[in-house]
Amino acid sequence: MKKIILYIVLFFVSINLLAQDDIYPAGPQKETIIIKNGTIHTATGAVIENGVLVLKNGKIFSVGKATSESGTIIDATGKHIYPGMILAGTDLGLKEIGSGVRGSNDYNELGDYNTSIRSLVAYNTDSRVINTLRSNGILLANVDPQGSLLTGSSSVVQLDAWNWEDAVYQADNGMHLNIPRMMQPFRRFFMMQQGTGGGNLVQEGISKIEEVERFLKDAKAYLNTARKTEINLKFEALRPLFEKKQKLFVHADISRQILMAIDFAKKFDIDVVVVGGSDSYLVADLLKQNNIPVILNAMHNLPVLDDDDIDQPFKTPAMLQKAGVLFAINDNHSNSRYRNLPFNAGTAVAYGLDKEQALQALTINAAKILGIDKKTGSIEVGKDANIIISQGDLFDMKSSVITDAFIQGRKIDLNNKQTQLYERYRHRYGIN
Repeated sequence: MKKIILYIVLFFVSINLLAQDDIYPAGPQKETIIIKNGTIHTATGAVIENGVLVLKNGKIFSVGKATSESGTIIDATGKHIYPGMILAGTDLGLKEIGSGVRGSNDYNELGDYNTSIRSLVAYNTDSRVINTLRSNGILLANVDPQGSLLTGSSSVVQLDAWNWEDAVYQADNGMHLNIPRMMQPFRRFFMMQQGTGGGNLVQEGISKIEEVERFLKDAKAYLNTARKTEINLKFEALRPLFEKKQKLFVHADISRQILMAIDFAKKFDIDVVVVGGSDSYLVADLLKQNNIPVILNAMHNLPVLDDDDIDQPFKTPAMLQKAGVLFAINDNHSNSRYRNLPFNAGTAVAYGLDKEQALQALTINAAKILGIDKKTGSIEVGKDANIIISQGDLFDMKSSVITDAFIQGRKIDLNNKQTQLYERYRHRYGIN
């Protein structure tokens, strides 16, 4: 009987092992890597034709037309070389299957004030979604928690790691706040038709914001108190925010929400980032005046408001660029699982954004907003060697094929579950 049980256990273990992607994190860079003959897009505005890029000890050693270094040579003739893209806001590694399997998800906490929550410690490096993003050129991601009002802190991770300790790139870089929309006319109309009221959604939203303000004022007063009778963990978690070691990422789409985000920056003298920003073009001048950047989420989507132009999400990046607002392009689409990030930028290019500006919105702009621009985001000497090589135009869905990727100089395996299935069934049906 014991043997039968053992055989059953071994059978299921073997099945589970076969189901896993045969992909392992790369070891540290040992040999110098020289990438030659490609077009280098630095994300600083400069484009170097037939350039030479040298990666050494995990860093960018030199960028130019020639080098005297020796090492492993990668011929990038006819290809484009870019900084690795950054996913500026995501639940990657926290949510595996969007619906139906609760056990695979750890992205949402109960309660309104979860300032002590850290998304980093819940980040799952074994997520199969991660490998599909790397194969599209996304090498870093800012993983943020979700919930009601103050949802906790986000962290930037690099997408080739054994565990969250290995993955951390910038820990606890931002605290996240969801501003109530205060405008749900169709839901309210439906509830009124059903005779269930629905309440005054605007007033409810304002009351929530006033509660958040009181909470932040209490936290600031607590932190300014020299002698404390007891420790308040929720208030202590806000210390980096008030010391400007952390930013407040305010999730806001419509203009009245964005105005409240600006008000928070002024009232509490904190650094604020607007996340979502669908109607940020309406208040672009105010955002510029108050030095508040924007992470644009809903690119391939309908506008938030009914009276917005149908193609407004496509036009907004060029409008923010013209106004001088620092912005990053993001992809938070749960169905495609964020892999369309470069193609969101491609749509913005079709609607007026310059290609090199679009690249900056995926790389150096995102790095500036996340506070990691000293380490990454552009191809400059001394920065981490986070590099991708594309066979075609990065922003073109039809021609873009990422052939090589490096995180801190480590050559990354671009295999993933989807490419494995592609090869499996191509072989099964004899497709060449």
